[in-house]
Amino acid sequence: MGAAPTHDDLGYAVDLPARPTRVISLVPSLTEAIAATAPEVLVGATDWCTHPAGLDVVRVRGTKNPDRAAIATLRPDLVVANKEENRELDVDRLRAAGIPVWVTDIVDVPTALASMARLVAVLTEDEPVWLWQARELWSGSVPSPHTRVAVPIWRDPWMVVGGATYTSDLLARLGLANVFAGRERYPHVELGEIDTSRVDVVLLPDEPYVFTADDGPEAFARVSTRLVSGRLLTWYGPAMIEAHALGARFRPA
Repeated sequence: MGAAPTHDDLGYAVDLPARPTRVISLVPSLTEAIAATAPEVLVGATDWCTHPAGLDVVRVRGTKNPDRAAIATLRPDLVVANKEENRELDVDRLRAAGIPVWVTDIVDVPTALASMARLVAVLTEDEPVWLWQARELWSGSVPSPHTRVAVPIWRDPWMVVGGATYTSDLLARLGLANVFAGRERYPHVELGEIDTSRVDVVLLPDEPYVFTADDGPEAFARVSTRLVSGRLLTWYGPAMIEAHALGARFRPA
């Protein structure tokens, strides 16, 4: 007999006849989480899935333009997606083709931990060590902020991380106050709104825009900048363990 439908983060009933044995991930952070939990089931991932290093699976193009024909050819019994990262159109068409799709919905650290636990339970009976460690590290209350930060994610035009995002909540839990937390999720801003005395440090990640030592810091005349791994700011899953150490790096002396 088949198993009863299991509901994803959006409450959609995903009908899985048994534990998945052929999984495709359309989200880099979820790819890393699955590979750290049940690597034997992962058969496909996007071109942007860079962790773990040396991941040897079939690539199915990008998060916004997955190759649905290639996905079908791999005969997955589960495709894992995310509400923000992937298009509803692709999810709907995969489901119409008879492919089960599990959609995650993550807006802050608590929902990330809950979502990961729900997904992991679909893949294995045993909770992986990384999830237990992440839960322990992030179980404390939100501290008083010690540093005001801004996080650009694009330039020309400039865009920053705003409120109601996983990144903004993660920063707050590290004592880093996002000065744009009161704005929409990813607002367009003028450079002068970032390069201002109300910001202590501008964090320049390497994704989605690849800020480097030669591309980004030179734009700021008033505020100090720090290059930082975008993975630690935006990837839920095993990256949450490394991300917890970020707060200490920016604490005033």
